[in-house]
Amino acid sequence: MTDMLKLAEKVGEALKSKKLLLSVAESCTGGGVSCALTEIAGSSEWFDCGFVPYSNSAKTEMLNIPASLIAQHGAVSEEIAAAMAEGALANSEAHVAISTTGIAGPGGAVPGKPVGTVCFGWRVGGVTHTERKVFSGDRHAVREQTVAHALSKLLRYVEEI
Repeated sequence: MTDMLKLAEKVGEALKSKKLLLSVAESCTGGGVSCALTEIAGSSEWFDCGFVPYSNSAKTEMLNIPASLIAQHGAVSEEIAAAMAEGALANSEAHVAISTTGIAGPGGAVPGKPVGTVCFGWRVGGVTHTERKVFSGDRHAVREQTVAHALSKLLRYVEEI
């Protein structure tokens, strides 16, 4: 079993033990977080749904994020990551949520946001947590590191409640 699957299994066990359902809103990972989680047999007990709002208009339409918020902060921002996690909860039956939005590369960098910049949101226990990281490597490496970080932090937050 790969390290990613072991991590996903631990996340699932933590969610199941607390009787929590998870929803995911992923942009830069394109469903990678959802894929890792649903590799686990029995994930339907704790995984509700995943959204992949890759475009800005999809973020607005699927997760109710105001276009003005995206225009103000940019799609790759902690503000949008928070809104994505909150939107995933509002549009699902879940209790907790993860969101990812970033620049996996090789293009897309803008001033202040190099390739590898990823913003995360976690909504757990009624609190929204955000974080910005800059990962190195090619597109695949950035996306893989993003999935692992999203799951690791979710595990920590769920274990704390």
